[in-house]
Amino acid sequence: MNTRILIILSLLVGIGAVLHAVVPPMLFGVKPDMLLSMMFLGILLFPKAKYVLILSIATGIISALTTSAPGGQIANIIDKPVTAFVFFALFLLIKNKVKITIGAPVLAAIGTIISGAIFLSVALFIVGLMEGGFLALFVGIVLPATVLNTIIMIVVYPIVQGIMRRSKPMTAA
Repeated sequence: MNTRILIILSLLVGIGAVLHAVVPPMLFGVKPDMLLSMMFLGILLFPKAKYVLILSIATGIISALTTSAPGGQIANIIDKPVTAFVFFALFLLIKNKVKITIGAPVLAAIGTIISGAIFLSVALFIVGLMEGGFLALFVGIVLPATVLNTIIMIVVYPIVQGIMRRSKPMTAA
């Protein structure tokens, strides 16, 4: 594993953790998951299964530690790896067919919807700790988070992509 890539991924998880911690809860203590956009960004930058696995586990744990949703700890730990690998598979399907600056926000929207559906399903039906109906929480939390993550990807992805193109790998002298 490349240490430089692991450091970049850890920075993305750290940024996502701050975003996840400062976003206020909306309905029943559930927050829109801004950590997802950083996970998606990491997958887009380094699309290899080993990095997706590490990133999804780290994101799931950090998200579980910063959640305020009842049952969110278990839901986040289940949701993030599943979402990450679905996102990764979708990315691999479209990477040569669609321009990535268009595909990235679309994939972020799809990934957020998948993540929200998995999270709510686990929290409501398996853990059974959250009050409220699936549809109300989906419309009140997941759809606004989808819009936010899509906007974040539209703005941040081209900037990070430009920085990555201009940066040169550090080598020992």
